[in-house]
Amino acid sequence: MKTASLPADFQPQNDCLKDKVILVTGATGGYGRAMSKIYAEAGATVILLGKNVRMLEEIYDQIEASGAPQPAIYPLNLEGATEKDYYDMAENIGKEFGRLDGLLHAAALLGAPTPFEHSDSETWFKVMQVNLNAPYLLTKHAIGLLKQPERSSLVFMTDDKPGTYWDAYMVSKGGIDRLASLLAREFDGSGLHVNCVNPGPTRTGLQLRAFPALDSNRDLPLPEQHRDLFLYLMSDQLEENEACFRP
Repeated sequence: MKTASLPADFQPQNDCLKDKVILVTGATGGYGRAMSKIYAEAGATVILLGKNVRMLEEIYDQIEASGAPQPAIYPLNLEGATEKDYYDMAENIGKEFGRLDGLLHAAALLGAPTPFEHSDSETWFKVMQVNLNAPYLLTKHAIGLLKQPERSSLVFMTDDKPGTYWDAYMVSKGGIDRLASLLAREFDGSGLHVNCVNPGPTRTGLQLRAFPALDSNRDLPLPEQHRDLFLYLMSDQLEENEACFRP
């Protein structure tokens, strides 16, 4: 995928996502939570997908209290979800909203850093299930909804974490790069834009679990500081396809 960055002249309007329906996975995580609120503030109806109902309800209440469009909650544990779960999800969203204008895959499972010969097979399968199988299955069953509007956006989050010992995590993210590239080429010329974001080190729970002892963690940007980039990727001004955006 070609490397891209936020256009210098992009200035998001307060209602730049007005009337859009956007599904966010991992809505209780660092990026998922932040972007769900940001999309709602920009006028979108956000479908919050996550496994922790209490936390989803908390985000729901915060969005509703802000005066943004009423969001929706879709509880789903990606680690144990079956293909039928994704089929049912798409059916339910189709009945309720009729389309999807955007899908942000923000859910991720880190796993554990271990030398390859001592890696844990169970962890490998769990990480692959959440980071690669879930985006594949969810996108497969949601693609019909994403094709309904004249234009829509499918965004995958990727990573090129340096160093070794992150076998399952890095292989899963490599698979996401390939999946996004394949879909971008297949739908090139249509109204569906497919891109990736590699945000780099950010002050999230995932970063703190991966590198808990780094003094530099406190100086890292928050997900909210990448607001304009994530708004651009869901906006009608998005032109790129098959690009990996870096802040």
